[in-house]
Amino acid sequence: MARGDAPEDGYYLVGTSFFILGLGTLLPWNFFITAIPYFQARLAVVNVTEEPSGANITSPGDAFNFNNWMTLLSQLPLLLFTLLNSFLYQCIPEIVRILGSLLGILMLFILTAALVKVDMSPELFFSITMASIWFINSFCAILQGSLFGQLGAMPPTYSTLFLSGQGLAGTFAALAMLMSMASGVDAQTSALGYFITPCVGILVSIVCYLSLSHLEFAQYYLDKKMPHPQAYELETRAELLQAGEPDEKNGFPGSPQKARLALELEPEKGPKPQKPSVFVVLRKIWVMALCIVLVFAVTLSVFPAITAMVTSSRGPGKWSKFFNPICCFLLFNTMDWLGRSMTSYFLWPDQRGRLLPLLACLRFLFIPLFMLCHVPERAHLPVLFPQDACFITFMLLFALSNGYLVSLTMCLAPRRVLPHESEVAGALMTFFLALGLSCGASLSFLFKSLL
Repeated sequence: MARGDAPEDGYYLVGTSFFILGLGTLLPWNFFITAIPYFQARLAVVNVTEEPSGANITSPGDAFNFNNWMTLLSQLPLLLFTLLNSFLYQCIPEIVRILGSLLGILMLFILTAALVKVDMSPELFFSITMASIWFINSFCAILQGSLFGQLGAMPPTYSTLFLSGQGLAGTFAALAMLMSMASGVDAQTSALGYFITPCVGILVSIVCYLSLSHLEFAQYYLDKKMPHPQAYELETRAELLQAGEPDEKNGFPGSPQKARLALELEPEKGPKPQKPSVFVVLRKIWVMALCIVLVFAVTLSVFPAITAMVTSSRGPGKWSKFFNPICCFLLFNTMDWLGRSMTSYFLWPDQRGRLLPLLACLRFLFIPLFMLCHVPERAHLPVLFPQDACFITFMLLFALSNGYLVSLTMCLAPRRVLPHESEVAGALMTFFLALGLSCGASLSFLFKSLL
């Protein structure tokens, strides 16, 4: 325990609550991107061609560029609220931010589930869905930063549990999609069951949050929380370390990420040094900031906008039906988590050389590799890698490198600054994280048009 007179966390209820809250913060993003086939089916437009066959051709749902707009409107709120966090945390009470965000997410997911049974034009459905995505991710950005503000008063182990919950959100969504597809029911009932699942998850998250006020262990720490929570720089962990690092019980003691969390989440003692200059700190960490922008720009430029369009070359069958949910979403989330966990064992390359920026730049090779995979809807580029094994190999390396380089960058960045500069460094890294995500989402429109 961080404090000798602290009560025990009976039955580990507080740890379990923060784990579930971590899971709940990233469920919306992951449930939307994993359900891309459903949205594309709802957005399909039937057109009568003038070809001799006179056949009706159903244009793909991505005629609306759904994948691209969903990615962009999911990441822009993060960039916006990165800039507004300081204002929000001073003006809006914590319980209003957290509980209000959870209720807002729940209501919007109920709306999404209800729309499964409502027939409407593709244009109207697209507009409502895009609005829901924007507001859901805005709520998630507020919720995420606010919860890290609470974790700032807790022992570091609880931040680890929260991050581990976030890391499992993508796998949970992929498994929920696979179960709904394998259930054997009609497509509409399957989609309804799929979108009800996050509603249940958010309800459980609300119960977990409300239970914290009745748990002696949680109140012992939260009642002594600093009057000015440093949530805006702690929000960095929500995305950069979303896979989480396991604690000692899971076999990864003394991880670099945990050491950073332990250092930054401890309340500051003694007089604070003079606030450092943003430009001085930026000169120290600009390489790490550049790397985080490059890594996320590459990832979001093709995932899921391009990767979700790749299909199996084996033709119709069970494997083709499950190919993308397994080989795109489940494989990405699993390997991304593994890549982040690797930094618990070693940190290579270090911050002194130029190899790290080179590795980040080399990831741009994944963009043409995925664009040349088996994507049926294309007008310009040929298919050079039709084999399923090629796509699986590319995805494995793509996800593994994403997780490892993201975690490595966040481990190395704090080593470049002095202890009293870590607050500014965290805020800067948060901004460049959001910038990289938004740049990647914007670039996805260009790469989609080049197919």
